[in-house]
Amino acid sequence: MLVCGVAPGVTGFSKVDDQGHYTGLDVDVCRAVAAAIFGNPDKVRFENADSVNVFQLSPEIDLVSRRLTWALQQGARGFLFGPVIFYDGQSFLVPASRQNQQVADLSNARICVAAGGENEANLTTYFRWHNLTLQKVLTQTDQVEANLTSGRCDAYTADVSELASLRSGINRLRAFQILPEMISNEPLLQLVRGTDIDLFDVLRWTIIAMISAEELNVTSVNAAGRKNSGDPDVRRLLSENPGNGRLLGLDDAWAYNVVRTVGNYGEIFERNVGMGRPVRLPRGVNALQSEGGLPFTPPQQ
Repeated sequence: MLVCGVAPGVTGFSKVDDQGHYTGLDVDVCRAVAAAIFGNPDKVRFENADSVNVFQLSPEIDLVSRRLTWALQQGARGFLFGPVIFYDGQSFLVPASRQNQQVADLSNARICVAAGGENEANLTTYFRWHNLTLQKVLTQTDQVEANLTSGRCDAYTADVSELASLRSGINRLRAFQILPEMISNEPLLQLVRGTDIDLFDVLRWTIIAMISAEELNVTSVNAAGRKNSGDPDVRRLLSENPGNGRLLGLDDAWAYNVVRTVGNYGEIFERNVGMGRPVRLPRGVNALQSEGGLPFTPPQQ
């Protein structure tokens, strides 16, 4: 089976319940790769990978799916990045009562931030560059809710994915809002080892297939019925034209198995982090390019 490194604890991206059942967008990526390889999304074992160093020291882990930002330093350490699965960025969680609409409104506000990480560095750089007065309050992640609700902090800054997860766990959910403005770009993706080219190809084309399926309106519900579609792009995606699977070392039905068992990109987004879930994230830049977002797919020929 596939061994996938994840970092449980972020609602909507990776969580594990008391029975050891994993859910989340990062988790569904692993399940999709397992479906491509084995035809079964359940043939995956999850291991904790809280850092890239854990991946380096754990040869049994095949790939890591845990809200990693595409960055030069990781690539220089001998890893390969999969396609972007979620376009993220750093923003601010603020009480709705403050009526903040822009980051500039937070000049002179008390802003909580986790100490020593990239979020703190981004915050300091942004406020200095934009001539804003920064009152920085260093905090631990498990103290954020108490600091916000007690008024010790006027805002908390982190990646939007983390802010939405945090907001989903606050009892007074609608008392807080995430500012639409972002002060950094954080494209999130997966890692495989630089020597594992075959798995990298499967990971890359699995994510492309999920995005392509949404573009073509192929879902987990209608995939079986669309196999005989008159649309050549749909037939190619669902492997009615043989040969693509062999190029990846897979069965020709690999993409069909992914979409049928896990879903297209829109399905895994809405199931885990969409507006109908506790995280309540709009598609925004993660909508298809045809809908004004960023994801699109290359030809699958």
